[in-house]
This record gives sequence, structure tokens and C-alpha cells, in this order.
Amino acid sequence: MVNDQANNVKILVVDDYAENVELLKELLTASGYQVATAYDGDEALKKVKLDKPDLLLLDIMMPKMDGYQVCDVLRASDETKDIPIIFVTAKTEVKDWTHAIFNVGVNSYITKPINPRKLLDKVKSVLKMKQSRDELRKTREKLSQPVGERE
Repeated sequence: MVNDQANNVKILVVDDYAENVELLKELLTASGYQVATAYDGDEALKKVKLDKPDLLLLDIMMPKMDGYQVCDVLRASDETKDIPIIFVTAKTEVKDWTHAIFNVGVNSYITKPINPRKLLDKVKSVLKMKQSRDELRKTREKLSQPVGERE
């Protein structure tokens, strides 16, 4: 089922296993999302600059640069600090997801193997939070303008 609101949403899927990338890409594309892919952290950072995704689905355990390091780089930049990130990982212990959410700054966390319905629900939820945050930011900017300059 294609979601009309998803048509303009760009999601970057990052995982070092091609099978995982293809599975997520197929699931998200079938739901109407635009999907870009990357197979390691370095490639992910380049694609973020190039494609400016609305959301990242990011594996934690990857060679070269892991998901934690990618997240640290993105959160350190004003241009990318607000891009929502969902970790998609085989790490299942509570300490892993609490560390990811409270210390690393990801927006959500889902474990492998992927439950398609659960993943799509998390994607929608995180995107809704992003939309609300973006609307709030625009309202704040508008309210900070002198009254005569507001639209």
C-alpha cells in the first residue's frame, strides 16, 4: 500500500549487508518512499550531503565507520544534526538501545530480524515527529520577526 504523504520523503538506508539493504529498500519503496542506499559509514556521510535525506535507517555494526561514529558526525554538524536516525541492528540488549537513544542521540531503534509492520510504524512515527518539529521551528522563526514583517 502506497502512502501519499511518503512520496516526497527521502530515506537513506545504510547497512554493510546487501541483502538487508535490498530488503529495506523494497519494503520502503513499496510504501511510497524514495530510497537511497549506502553500504558503509563513509558512503553514508557522502550521500547525506548529496541527497539530504529526511530519515536514516542506520546499521550499528559496520566496518571502517560504525553507526555510532556516523551518528556522532551527523549530530556534530548544524546541517545534519536534526536528521532523524533509526538504528536497525542485531544488537538486542537493553543497554544497547538505551545507550543509542540517550547517549548517541538516535530517534528510535529496531532489531533484526525486521518485522516489516513494526519498521513502517516506526518510520511513520519518527517522520511525524520530524514534521512537528519542523513546523514548530517555522512558527518560532515567524514569531521572532517584527509584526510588520510577518507573512
